[in-house]
Amino acid sequence: MDKTPLEERLERFRNLALISHPGLWPAWPFLPLVRRSRGAEELGLLYDAFHHAGLTGLSATVLHCNFFEIPDEDWMRFFEVNVLSGIRLSRHYVRGMRARNWGRIVFVSSESGLQIPTEMIHYGVTKTAQLAVARGLAETLAGTNVTVNSVLPGPTSSEGVSTFVADLGASQGKSTTEIEQEFFRSARPSSVIQRFATPAEVAAMIVYVCSAAASATTGAALRVDGGVVRAIV
Repeated sequence: MDKTPLEERLERFRNLALISHPGLWPAWPFLPLVRRSRGAEELGLLYDAFHHAGLTGLSATVLHCNFFEIPDEDWMRFFEVNVLSGIRLSRHYVRGMRARNWGRIVFVSSESGLQIPTEMIHYGVTKTAQLAVARGLAETLAGTNVTVNSVLPGPTSSEGVSTFVADLGASQGKSTTEIEQEFFRSARPSSVIQRFATPAEVAAMIVYVCSAAASATTGAALRVDGGVVRAIV
């Protein structure tokens, strides 16, 4: 039986070697969330584990979901993938990090955890829950050299988003630049950069919080959202 794209992607990540020393951290390619178009993809980083789980390819997507029509099954699936996956990984790996007195845990949340989108409330709820888990775990590990942070990307030109924008432009006879400009004009007018962030820009934040230089950064929710969240703290 042929594997689905999601199954193939997960299989590639399962075959990645585990990293057992902070000095060996590579700059892993970061696959940011694919939002509003084809579902939600999450990437979580731990000191010695690389975790990827996605809702893309499942029957339900996060495209304009009416709150009153979202079944309990979808609420549970989003919570299982976006929240419990990180909890289970942390529960498994944190003991070893604490024993070594060094570790890095990064929850990849979203600006949607601060600005809950009305068309996908269930997604926003899980992104907010990640912030609570990360902060609580950081305080649980107080006094150690294990840090726990959340990174909150905004609209990002991931492979999925770029493909969606190109397809949408082709169907409407518009360029990808025009589609991007329309998106930020109508859907994300508060964006300061008025463009999609690049995966590399999001990755730079994650690489920093995973480094030894970020030893005093813990329990934080770090935005890489292009200024889309209208807040100064």
